[in-house]
Amino acid sequence: MRIIDQGILNCGRVGTRRAVSTFPFVTPLANGSLLATYRVGSTKDSDDETVELRRSSDGGRSWSDPTSPFESTVGDVRGSLKLVYITELGGEHLLAAAMWVDRQAYRGKPLFNAQTEGCLPMKILLADSHDAGKSWSEWRVLPVPSEIGPPSLTNPVIRFPSGRLAISIETNKNYNDSAKWIQRVVYFYSADDGKTWSAPVTTCQDRAARIFNWDQRAAVCPDGRLVTFTWTYDCKTTRYLNIQRRISSDEGATWLEPEDLGFADQASHPAILPDGSVVLAWVDRFQTRSIRARLAAAVDAPFLPESEVVLYEYQPDAPMSASNEGDTGELLAEMEVWSFGLPFAEAVPNGDVMVVYYEGDATQMRVRWGRLSVSS
Repeated sequence: MRIIDQGILNCGRVGTRRAVSTFPFVTPLANGSLLATYRVGSTKDSDDETVELRRSSDGGRSWSDPTSPFESTVGDVRGSLKLVYITELGGEHLLAAAMWVDRQAYRGKPLFNAQTEGCLPMKILLADSHDAGKSWSEWRVLPVPSEIGPPSLTNPVIRFPSGRLAISIETNKNYNDSAKWIQRVVYFYSADDGKTWSAPVTTCQDRAARIFNWDQRAAVCPDGRLVTFTWTYDCKTTRYLNIQRRISSDEGATWLEPEDLGFADQASHPAILPDGSVVLAWVDRFQTRSIRARLAAAVDAPFLPESEVVLYEYQPDAPMSASNEGDTGELLAEMEVWSFGLPFAEAVPNGDVMVVYYEGDATQMRVRWGRLSVSS
């Protein structure tokens, strides 16, 4: 595997509300174009943050000017958009799923409460486009039971070969809740293109509440199997663990035992190629301080070290004070100082793989893209 092209999707403008770009996403559309979204704000966590959208008709080499089609006020409550993922449902029908943060409930407070491990109130929003993203419906709110807490969205809406959809949600604690955090991943299912959704179904949880399964990335393989890659944290040792892979053959109803991939720490969304091979990028924030990617010949095959490519390497003169150990409150707060991460990989029609990620410093963070060839 090799890098055949690289570039900048969004540069950011120092000293403006577009200074810091994070949470990048890219997907190929049936018409051959690429659609990308990313979050912009004056800082890495700010109440002025929103999500921009761009298009490319030449495989990512050039991009349209940014647009901001998504509203950040919901039900007369001022909030911010942390991310928007888009899933193609067929024809020109797209389904957008967003994570929205209520910025009025605790004015001026950061997203995470380092003392309680809680987070600001959040909602998952959905909108439809029937013209390939040129226009969008108004937001509708995904009904989430109160016991889920503020819901985190870490993956685009999953579409199975059966036509059924799933939204993967990670549970959180309310902002001032000092009780023990019982973290889990739940799925909501839809059989009508996202108009209605099931009650939550727990798909990933450590019953002992020792292992946290964060930022779980999921994709469906050509044979219909569902695969997830999870950033794991051990509350007892207060350390991040290696990425875990889990596979389901029945749309998430049952799962094989998790597999330790042998490398850490935060996985990308996996790119699934037509032949069933998988490209996974990941952030190695504490060893090599880089973003890397590897190729596996199949969803259950090993990721070959000889296929590894380096997309980004941290520069020693750039500020980064984060640690790979500490209690959950400390680690959640440290996310705001990380200067690179959140890779998202997706296969494109000619058999290459696009990876987008962010990098920079406290004054400016850019979204970059890299194009990988998996052929020898």
